[in-house]
Amino acid sequence: MQRTKQTFRTIRKAGLVCAIFCLALLVTSCTMTMRDQPRVDPYEPSAFFGGEQSALLPVADTVPVNGARTDDALYTGQVDGQYVEEFPFLVTKEGLEYGRQRYDIYCAPCHGYVGDGDGMVVQRGFKEPPSLNQDRLREAAPGYFFYAITNGFGSMPSYANRIPVHDRWLIVAYVKALQLSQHVLVTELPADDQAKVEAAQ
Repeated sequence: MQRTKQTFRTIRKAGLVCAIFCLALLVTSCTMTMRDQPRVDPYEPSAFFGGEQSALLPVADTVPVNGARTDDALYTGQVDGQYVEEFPFLVTKEGLEYGRQRYDIYCAPCHGYVGDGDGMVVQRGFKEPPSLNQDRLREAAPGYFFYAITNGFGSMPSYANRIPVHDRWLIVAYVKALQLSQHVLVTELPADDQAKVEAAQ
């Protein structure tokens, strides 16, 4: 009788261990990691879409979220093929300072800090760009500079993929301020600045 009870306990324990093992096996077999999830690799054939392709081009005329560019002046610097004469948004003092920072990073290496075309890369043998302070460029519309920054001009490459639209306009605003600063008459300065100029002479 004692032996039967002991045998029954052993069988019960073995059954319990077997049940736990089967349950653990079942749980682990249903686990799916991100690495093992069903997916279609790029360019892998797929019957889901027509043409047996897994990667499709966007549908014609689709626009990404916030990607509609309906303001020609803002995004191209032109309206009806003419360069815009006005900035497409209000330029603040803070914006002008930010434009100076962007100019120093992206433009000064070639154009120099005052726009004379004597930047550091020019001093190292690269082609000299035209001075931003020459009459032709001083009289150019803001849209002209935005267009040149966006599309490139001569040896200058396009900066459209490096400088956001808003930042490009702020650089243009700083360029126009820089041009003004290089040609302003002392008598046109505020009284405080006139005093500073006189003190420095």
